[in-house]
Amino acid sequence: MQRTQRRITDRLARTNPTTVFLVTLLLVLVAFFTPGPLGGLFTLLLAAVVAALLVTTWPVQTLPTRVIRLLMLTLLVTVGLVKLL
Repeated sequence: MQRTQRRITDRLARTNPTTVFLVTLLLVLVAFFTPGPLGGLFTLLLAAVVAALLVTTWPVQTLPTRVIRLLMLTLLVTVGLVKLL
C-alpha cells in the first residue's frame, strides 16, 4: 500500500497545476449545471474523487491546507445531496 501511495503522490507532483485547475473547474461547472438528480450524482462522484485525493495527500499537507480541502469536500457533498434530493 505504501509503495502504491508513493507512486500516486509522485505522479501528482509532476502534473501541471494550471491544467489540473482548469480540468477540475470544468468538471465542477458541469456537475453544478447539470440539472436534477444526474447533476447530484455527478457532484457526489466528483466529491468521492476529491476524498480519495485528500486521503492520498493527507500526510504531506499542512493544517491550513487540510482545513480548506475538508471545507471544499463538505461543500461538494452538500451541493450533491441538495441536487439529488
